[in-house]
Amino acid sequence: MLPDSFFDRDACQVARELIGMVLRRRHQGLWLSARIIETEAYYLHDRGSHASLGYTHKRRALFMDGGAIYMYYARGGDSLNISAGGPGNAVLIKSAHPWVDAVSGEESLARMQALNPDAQGGSRPPQRLCAGQTLLCRSLGLKVPDWDGGHFDPAVFFVEDIGARPPRLIRTVRLGIPEGRDAHLPYRFVDPAYAPFCTRNPLRRGQVAGRDYDWVTRQGRPCKGQALRS
Repeated sequence: MLPDSFFDRDACQVARELIGMVLRRRHQGLWLSARIIETEAYYLHDRGSHASLGYTHKRRALFMDGGAIYMYYARGGDSLNISAGGPGNAVLIKSAHPWVDAVSGEESLARMQALNPDAQGGSRPPQRLCAGQTLLCRSLGLKVPDWDGGHFDPAVFFVEDIGARPPRLIRTVRLGIPEGRDAHLPYRFVDPAYAPFCTRNPLRRGQVAGRDYDWVTRQGRPCKGQALRS
C-alpha cells in the first residue's frame, strides 16, 4: 500500500507517478485490481478544479493532507480522486486497465465484468471495463457515499506499487474542461502502451507531437502553469 506521504506532494508529480500503480479493491471476498493508465492533476487556483469554487463540506477531502479520497458524481456515475500536497490540490484517476495476477485472477475479472455490463447487459470487453473515470469506479464497486472523505484501507481498498513503471508518458490537456477555465494546461498523463484503452486516445490519427501532446518522463519537476509548445 502506498503511504499518504506518496500523495502529499505536487499534484503533477503524483499524477505522473501513479501511472503503472495498481488499485486493489476487496469486493465480496475477491480482490478486484486495475492498473492506472491515465490521470489528471488539479490545483486550488486552477479554474478547472472543484477546489477553485471554494471549501464546502462536500469538497472537504480536497483540503485534507495528501492521500484523502475525494469522490463525486460525473455524468451520473462515480468518480475517484485523491488529494495531493497542499490545500485544494488533487489527482483524478481518469482510467485504468484490468490487472490479472496472483492476487486478482480470472474470477476477479469476471466479477468486474458483472459489476459493469455493457448497454445490452452483456460482458464488457476487458480493455473497455475501466476506460473512463465512471467505468473504472463501476468495475471496482466504488461508490461516493462509501468513500468520499475517507482514506485508503489495506484490508479493503488501496494503491499498490507493482514495479510497472513506464519510462516515459504522454502529457496533454485535460478532457472536459470548458474554454476559459484553464483548458490549455497539459495536466493529463497517459501510459503510451495503453493509450488506445484510455478515455480518449492521445495518439489517435490527426494528433501531432508538440502541438497536441508531448513526451515526459514518469518523474519530473512540478508542471504548474506550463502549456504545450505552439
